[in-house]
Amino acid sequence: LIMLFSSMVFIFVFLPIVAILYYISPRRFRNLILLVSSIIFYAWGEPVYVFIMLATILINYIGAIIVDKIKVMPYKRLALTLTILADLSILFYFKYFNFFAQNINKYLHGNIDFIHVIMPIGISFYTFQAISYVADVFTGEVKAQRNIEKLALFITFFPQLIAGPIVKYHDICEQIENRRETIKDFILGLKRFIIGLSKKIIIANTLAEIADAIFSTGTNEYGILVAWLGIITYTLQIYFDFSGYSDMAIGLGRMFGFKILENFNFPYVSKTITEFWRRWHISLSTWFKLYLYIPLGGNRCSLKRNCFNILVVFLATGFWHGAAWVFILWGAWYGVFLVIEKITGLAKKELTHTQSILAHIYTLSVVIIGWVFFRSESLSAALGYISSMFDFSTLVSSFFELGEYLDNYKILMIVSGIIGSTGVMKNITEFGEVNNLRKSVVNIYLIALFLWCWSCLAASTYNPFIYFRF
Repeated sequence: LIMLFSSMVFIFVFLPIVAILYYISPRRFRNLILLVSSIIFYAWGEPVYVFIMLATILINYIGAIIVDKIKVMPYKRLALTLTILADLSILFYFKYFNFFAQNINKYLHGNIDFIHVIMPIGISFYTFQAISYVADVFTGEVKAQRNIEKLALFITFFPQLIAGPIVKYHDICEQIENRRETIKDFILGLKRFIIGLSKKIIIANTLAEIADAIFSTGTNEYGILVAWLGIITYTLQIYFDFSGYSDMAIGLGRMFGFKILENFNFPYVSKTITEFWRRWHISLSTWFKLYLYIPLGGNRCSLKRNCFNILVVFLATGFWHGAAWVFILWGAWYGVFLVIEKITGLAKKELTHTQSILAHIYTLSVVIIGWVFFRSESLSAALGYISSMFDFSTLVSSFFELGEYLDNYKILMIVSGIIGSTGVMKNITEFGEVNNLRKSVVNIYLIALFLWCWSCLAASTYNPFIYFRF
């Protein structure tokens, strides 16, 4: 099993040992300690596939040096292309071979021998980080890293190795070379870790019980209110699950002197889909903007071409999330609305109070329906579920079905999730930095949350983060 941040072995064994070794060691050995720890962390659950990650490091180490040395642009571009193709070939085989083999055999009557390829966990994340590095070298943003240990640390750093945030090399290269750890940063990182842990253990896992129970039921076996309960709880679950992981990763990074950029900024308060994607999984949307959207021409082209670029980026975004038609459709779903907002200029319009409310309802509706595709196992299941969401003939009967999925504690978690996703609890750790009284209140609150998480962990089963599957 993968070593989860939200597991006893990580919290009480792995992390304390790594932190102690890190801080008692001379500064020149600290990167090496983090590198070895990161490889052990990954190999704990993927002992064979760790060699795939090491191969990715070697490919990009050599590729970037070649790209950096070549001065003739056509050859420089060729070296970049070959390195990226090598990265994508590994990703394609392990993540997409099954998908293409199944579809070619099914729709084109092919005869590809089907080999059930198992995808190494985190491969989408560390592959994109590696590509960002060699691309930054190509553009001259950074110099090629001659020290393979430092490059390996960038790609394998355990806080964000398995599920992000996707760190761009130019954002962190200086910190790998020279960073300054402080007690204040360590404490702030620990607090951020506890907040992320609480999001995952207390809220996301509780809401997952409701969403999983409803989505595992046939689409014709429940009514409209149950269908809405299922997708609303999943909407909250995926936010608290993934943003919780990001909080933990950012907190862990800070404990070791790294300042990783934010990955979420309360996306459910958005008033347009354009705004939503500036707030949701920021590291991924930024990656696609820098390394696909802008190279395609971005918005410095005709409106028609700009719309095409948006659609390509979001089809790629959907396909990045998973080798299934539902993910491609999920990406296309967002691409279409982003194109509509681009054509109508909605994203730039000044809105009145009433228009803002309507815009918020529109955005949440698009997002919630989009999550149906994301959560469903197949296109037919997604369409069946959406049909149930708008089957008003079941309104009365489904009211009595809600009790099967809800109790007082779960209702409390739904309410807490709704409040927490609006930003009411924003910057709780910074709130405690104002004076000693506030600091004491926040510290007691965080200790209580940690003890609550501890009690939940003691009674829980293995519950991986949603984005581990990508």
